[in-house]
Amino acid sequence: MAEQSKEGPVALIDTDPQGSLASWWNERTSEAPLFARVEIGKLTEHLQALSKGGIKLAIIDTPPSVTEMIQQVLRIADLVLIPTRPSPHDLRAVGSTVELVENAGKRMIFVINGAAPRARIAGEAAVALSQHGTVAPVTLYQRTDFASSMIDGRTVQEIDPKGRSAEEIGQLWKYVSTQLRKI
Repeated sequence: MAEQSKEGPVALIDTDPQGSLASWWNERTSEAPLFARVEIGKLTEHLQALSKGGIKLAIIDTPPSVTEMIQQVLRIADLVLIPTRPSPHDLRAVGSTVELVENAGKRMIFVINGAAPRARIAGEAAVALSQHGTVAPVTLYQRTDFASSMIDGRTVQEIDPKGRSAEEIGQLWKYVSTQLRKI
């Protein structure tokens, strides 16, 4: 969305050993967003080089488990988005991430992700998460177009620009970009 709303260019950085962001990007036919391979130990230098090269926004994907890598990313992050599924397991697991973000003194926003439409647990998750920080006012619901987009490197906006998933992502980006401008 940042590229589409002219708030780019954007660089994606995948620090998750699973490499799902890199796999998705490798399937893309579009050159935007840029994919940046970085050494985690030189993250600050890499980000400075990207900025000098005209990159306006770097999005860094981290592993879901608490690692030293996450702590390194938190040191330089402006804003931390914590995607959280509305399930008891995910809600219990988020505590260690919250502690890391708070210790780093960074601003965080929870994003409820993969929610089942009309399931009451999404609202309950939002209430529980709000006790630890800000919850984005947009919920991302579980739909097949998200999974389909992972197959061939497209975004949900590219699959169905007028679809509900594209609308949710658009609303989420509008909210996140507003929060970034406040920093």
